[in-house]
Amino acid sequence: MRFLIVLFAATTGLLSHGAAVSLPLQDGERLTYRVSWAIVPGAGEIRIEAQAEPATGPPRLKITTSTTTRNLARLLLPFDAKAESLFDRQTGKLVALTESSVAREKRESHTVAFDHAARTARYEDTARGEPARTLPFPDGDPVDLIMALLETRFWNLQPGEKRDVLVLFNDDFYELTIHFARYEKLETRFGSFDTIVLEPRMDKTAPKGMFKRGSTVRVWISQDEHRLPVRFEVEFKIGTGTATLVSYLPPPVLKPSTAEAPAKTENSLAADAQNPRP
Repeated sequence: MRFLIVLFAATTGLLSHGAAVSLPLQDGERLTYRVSWAIVPGAGEIRIEAQAEPATGPPRLKITTSTTTRNLARLLLPFDAKAESLFDRQTGKLVALTESSVAREKRESHTVAFDHAARTARYEDTARGEPARTLPFPDGDPVDLIMALLETRFWNLQPGEKRDVLVLFNDDFYELTIHFARYEKLETRFGSFDTIVLEPRMDKTAPKGMFKRGSTVRVWISQDEHRLPVRFEVEFKIGTGTATLVSYLPPPVLKPSTAEAPAKTENSLAADAQNPRP
């Protein structure tokens, strides 16, 4: 279970549509997920929120991912993590990443600063106080896994299509290809969603890490005006971990009325949480 929670916590780009630049989230947007692991429901919570940095320098957007275990899972494994991804709002590129976690008495933290012109990243393990290292990275604009999955909401992949993405896991870069897998009607306690299911795979290089061990990652993207990542799933040989959307706050300029999207705003989801479906 720890690997699932670490994956979601530590994975907390650039999308081109003509001349426009899109980011995984917009200023003020917030998503909250309930994490279940195998037969343990409510094992944890993930909150992802975006906030524009103060206008004292280059325009930046900070996306914060916070993860914590809950209930029985917290008794078995007390775990808290936070990741901050800082994007350049003019180019859409990730410029810095900070990740930290506490599991029982074990503390982990590191920072990464990206030099896109030199195609290198400065990696520093701040928990151990080790000297900073320079990591060259291959073609592509690196992001962490959750940001890579979030940005797919704007890709509009069709059956048979795929798209490459460069993902950073800790201090290692993965060249992934995200495939359109299928259409699926997804039933949740908060309503039904018409979704597309996408799967990242290692097509371009030899599988490594979790992909070498046979794990599968999926994301369900709703086919409505919000293009919400309704569910994330990581399948291991020892069980499947699932993160399901339970709360959504749209960016202020895009916030719909409850009549337009009663099942997808934060207020309505919170109300449903108090009176869930049988």
